[in-house]
Amino acid sequence: MKTVVTNSERETFELGYKIGSILKKGDVISLNGDLGAGKTHLTKGIAAGLGVEDYITSPTFTIVNEYMGRLPLYHFDVYRIDDIYEMYEIGFEEYLYGDGVCVVEWGDMVEELLPKDKIYIYIKKLDDNVREVQIEGLEGEF
Repeated sequence: MKTVVTNSERETFELGYKIGSILKKGDVISLNGDLGAGKTHLTKGIAAGLGVEDYITSPTFTIVNEYMGRLPLYHFDVYRIDDIYEMYEIGFEEYLYGDGVCVVEWGDMVEELLPKDKIYIYIKKLDDNVREVQIEGLEGEF
């Protein structure tokens, strides 16, 4: 496990950018942390690192947003999922085993659906600007 401390939104974005730049087809990220910890902000950096130029928003009510970059990015927010079977109804497996990268905010809530070899990221808010980001399962420099 690697732990990175970021001291601003910009540094959190930059960490995400570095992560996104080394992701490959089929990578799945389980992104976890309390409300307001910075999950969507890190995802914005991941998207930029994948070459996505669109504005990134949290798919809180739509469950998934799709973006095109050097690889497709499938951004899930499963916070409002009441039943894990809702994931099947939106075709989660097609995204999971598709040609892109999946970022699943609140991934712990659907842990049993995620592959064992996923990338696990936990963001902890230390104060207004400081975040501790723990990363498991990602190889490379970031």
